[in-house]
Amino acid sequence: MLLKINSDNPQMRNIKRVVECLRNGGIIIYPTDTVYGIGCDINSRKAVERVCQLKGIKPEKAHLSMMCKDFSQMSEYTAQLDNQLFKTIKKAFPGPYTIILKANNSVPKLFKNNKRTIGVRIPNHNIVRTIVEELGNPILTTSLKTDDEIIEYPNDPEDIYDEYKKLVDIVIDGGLGGIEGSTIVDCSKDTSEILREGAGDTDLFT
Repeated sequence: MLLKINSDNPQMRNIKRVVECLRNGGIIIYPTDTVYGIGCDINSRKAVERVCQLKGIKPEKAHLSMMCKDFSQMSEYTAQLDNQLFKTIKKAFPGPYTIILKANNSVPKLFKNNKRTIGVRIPNHNIVRTIVEELGNPILTTSLKTDDEIIEYPNDPEDIYDEYKKLVDIVIDGGLGGIEGSTIVDCSKDTSEILREGAGDTDLFT
């Protein structure tokens, strides 16, 4: 299904359809403040495995990330932050960053890698944050990428739907997406390390 949702003022009837799909173990493709992503309910083991299969990665070895609606929700799944790191992350979120933090025991087993870390995003995008808020817990997020050397991230929802309509349950049309992924910063150690420069100012973490 290709489902249009207004990014400025998301229609709640459509948000509820997406949330119902997620609660039933469905997979969605949705817009973020960077690129379109693939996601599912983090508590649905089968759905997480489906996403990993779609991406060609093994769940137990994958570095999985999740979308949170705010800091309060993020803190439910991550180890306590020191004051300096919290201040830095507060400047970055909501925004185009994926922050890797130490995970706590609330994170589903499939998400915790050997390092017991988790990637976290609080996006500056109304659609995905409204979905997460209505769902009541984070959703898995992984970028939608192609093998195309020119267009790494597909950004036209109608083209995305044509390619993925048999592989996912809902493709959300929130307008044209971005073509630059998030900046990934590992903050799970004593010093922050930028793993990938993308959208977002890296000076916050240097």
